[in-house]
Amino acid sequence: MTAESTDVSRDRSDEARLRARFTAAVTARWPGASLEGLRRLPGGVSSLTYAAMLAVPGGPPGPAVVKMAPPGLAPVRNRDVLRQARVLRALGTERDVPVPSVLFEDDGDPPLFAMDLVPGDSYEPLLDVSADPPGADVVDRRARTAARVLARMQSLGPGSLGMADEPVVTVKEELDRWALLLDTVDDDVCPGHRELYAALADRIPRPLPPVLVHGDYRLANMLFQGDALNAVIDWEIWSVGDPRTDLAWLLMHTDPVHRFEETRDGANLAAGRGMPGRDELLAEYARVRPVPADRLDWFLAYCHYKTASTLSVFVKRNRRRPDPDARLVTAAASLAAVVRRGRSILERADRG
Repeated sequence: MTAESTDVSRDRSDEARLRARFTAAVTARWPGASLEGLRRLPGGVSSLTYAAMLAVPGGPPGPAVVKMAPPGLAPVRNRDVLRQARVLRALGTERDVPVPSVLFEDDGDPPLFAMDLVPGDSYEPLLDVSADPPGADVVDRRARTAARVLARMQSLGPGSLGMADEPVVTVKEELDRWALLLDTVDDDVCPGHRELYAALADRIPRPLPPVLVHGDYRLANMLFQGDALNAVIDWEIWSVGDPRTDLAWLLMHTDPVHRFEETRDGANLAAGRGMPGRDELLAEYARVRPVPADRLDWFLAYCHYKTASTLSVFVKRNRRRPDPDARLVTAAASLAAVVRRGRSILERADRG
């Protein structure tokens, strides 16, 4: 038997075991149900994602997404899929913060859970390229909706969501988390990052009362049909922490420095022009909840540092590939500018 045929055989065996686990979880939840059309979805760094059809006697549930922790790795931090299920369940009773519904959980090895497949498309107006991008007016309404939904989410106390036992992640802990990632890359990948870290660490703001933090709150992590928000998705790094982290992350994406595409066509450029500015999004947020504006510039600078950190790790891995991803090559060229933007935000704030 050749090495290639051995790999194929192993893949089929793994798929058969996965299918058996998924089927057992489905039938435990709905006797007589069946799992159809299981297929692996592309992407996913922290977990394995599959799409399937759940045929349940008497109906629904229908199309579903199954997320499973990577086999052989401890299901902790962003790989803790059951923790993701927990936040979805907590928010599932809140109509103002739409999320996918959890269908079942399985705490076996590795753990997994299933949620309903929410219809809609995700699109980051100033970064993505789509064959059929939304119009500028739709982008405008989507972004305003996102700001209001964030305010509604942050109006919910962790205790009301059953998360009073969650440790509060401090701003300094978050800052150091991204610093640890940057320490794993060569200095030439992201020049100037140590100086930006030092400037941020020297200006740590006083904390605000903690709220639920998504960790990557932006339009690309939402599913829309037209301008109707169907779900906020991708909760891999949620925590309880400072409300300004999510707000600044959304605001940063009104004028991102990093890039993934060398060029974007006219339709995508037009879509991007629909993105409201920061003041407009802050005004939308303020319609629901007072804006936590104190030291918001520090958090904007921090978001550029976080961007530099996460992209640097992807760039590092991309350098090792025999066929580098062109989008990450483009992203690598923008990292120095990301760091410079972070520094300039802090310098302007210092000048008042």
